[in-house]
Amino acid sequence: MPVVNHETKIHGLKSVAPGKTRMAESKPTANEKARARRLLKKLEGMYPDAHCALNHRNAFELLVATILSAQCTDETVNKATPALFKAYPTPEKMARAKVADLETLVKTCGFYRNKAKNIHATAVMIVEDFGGDVPRTMDELLSLPGVARKTANVVLGNAFNINEGVVVDTHVGRLSVRLGLTEADPKNAVAIERDLMALLPREAWTQWSHLLIWHGRAVCKARKPACDACGLRRSCPRVDVED
Repeated sequence: MPVVNHETKIHGLKSVAPGKTRMAESKPTANEKARARRLLKKLEGMYPDAHCALNHRNAFELLVATILSAQCTDETVNKATPALFKAYPTPEKMARAKVADLETLVKTCGFYRNKAKNIHATAVMIVEDFGGDVPRTMDELLSLPGVARKTANVVLGNAFNINEGVVVDTHVGRLSVRLGLTEADPKNAVAIERDLMALLPREAWTQWSHLLIWHGRAVCKARKPACDACGLRRSCPRVDVED
């Protein structure tokens, strides 16, 4: 899951990176909220099966897979995790693993030394501080090595059905700008998340990210968006899209 530049420990969205944002100073209007809901409904019709692309069977596997997905594609992570979880299926077993052995298993995911160190340290902390269970709050998840707000949102929303925030990866950032849902810089994930949270109903926060990610991969691509084939073309201002 490619990430934007917000992988820092940010609590409560109080720290905002520099960048222009419309809703930092005022709340969205009723019309803006209504438009966002219409887009949500349209996307749900276009992608009824949208879901988290990281393969996982439980919260621990999702947490580890999401840590591995930083600056890496979900497809690459999904190729690496079967062997990883076969060898170390629980926090207890991963905590007892040698970091060098973890490095071998996640080497294809990029930055593998740091990622192996983080998933090992996270497993240790889950065992020692949380009784072997993945924590279910934002603050507790942010205390884990290698976990920042995006990763915590992924785990909370998909493993526990807790909508604490909106996952903003490169697809969500790009499409949010193109659709005119934010005036923040596409790389300013903190500001974009804040704007989307203000626009969308809380119960839709997790699914919204899946919908934009699926649309970004299928149609609204970074370099050559297929605007003529887009189901949102009539309601999209195509911000920053070059003809």
